[in-house]
Amino acid sequence: MNISKRHVTGWQLAMSYSVLAIITLCAPVMADAQQAVLNLYTARHYSTDEALYANFTKTTGIKLNRIEGGEDALFERIRAESANSPADVFITVDIGRLWQAEQVGIFAPVRSAVLEARIPPHFRDPAGGWFGYSARARMIVYDKSEVKPGDINDYEDLADARWQRKVCVRSSGHPYMLSLIASIMVHNGEANTETWAKSLVANLARPPKGGDTDQILGVAAGQCAVAVVNQYYFVRLMRSTKPEDRAAIAKLGVVWPNQKNRGTHMNISGGGMLKHAPHREAAVKFLEYLASDEAQSYFADGNNEWPTVASAKINNPALQSLGTFKQDTLAMAKIGAQQSSAQKVADRAGYR
Repeated sequence: MNISKRHVTGWQLAMSYSVLAIITLCAPVMADAQQAVLNLYTARHYSTDEALYANFTKTTGIKLNRIEGGEDALFERIRAESANSPADVFITVDIGRLWQAEQVGIFAPVRSAVLEARIPPHFRDPAGGWFGYSARARMIVYDKSEVKPGDINDYEDLADARWQRKVCVRSSGHPYMLSLIASIMVHNGEANTETWAKSLVANLARPPKGGDTDQILGVAAGQCAVAVVNQYYFVRLMRSTKPEDRAAIAKLGVVWPNQKNRGTHMNISGGGMLKHAPHREAAVKFLEYLASDEAQSYFADGNNEWPTVASAKINNPALQSLGTFKQDTLAMAKIGAQQSSAQKVADRAGYR
């Protein structure tokens, strides 16, 4: 496997970026001329992506070097390295982070007939700065002993007084929740969204804490009756070999929200070519590879996400068992543009 990998913490990134950049830049120029190379900075931390990267090298012959780290640390590293950065492609999760990266100008526009034909318009930047390669749905899970099918149907229903002290959510500061709030703002307006957020806070069973898995297990443990989570966390527990995880899932039902109107809120994992990419041809090949049917299947089968390419095949019985549903096709760029306003709405509502 012709892949080198390094994982570093945010502190290590901050302390070492200049040294690593110098080392990379001082590598023999002739070696690069003789060997195709791609340098990837990625905030995706899923072990199932190993096969994805290995297959890219096998298919193209391009050596893939990557550095993994937290989104903020990698983002700041790219900005600090500026024109001296060895990075060709940056991959991260959530439209909010992609939007932020695009706004500060770290991406270079990519015009690719392959990408424009395969990635739906609402899952990519209109200017070609970033592309969404996998999709996540923000669904509602509920305790089947307390909630009946049809009791809750929409995100807006979470504000109903019947759910007082029965809702679990993660912090509003997390991009997954900010993007949901932003999408509700685009559809319902800022004032209505703030009213909804205030009622949501009144319905919380506990102060927001933990990640999506914690919300799922909180419902299973009877700490709350309903929670909002990304579907791949739920499917991960479905596929777990641990009896306690299977037992937790057996207690829960799922709702695809807003099926009678706009559809369920979607988010993406994606990336783009960096403005100062030294290996631009390899970068475009990698971005196009991620849109191939084979690569798209890795996202679904490996990490329980949905492909953004319609023709990609899925072989993930657990994910498929959740059934089909109506997706909200709101442009990701519109959701990204509302991130700052969404945080202000959450703050005014007392949602921390």
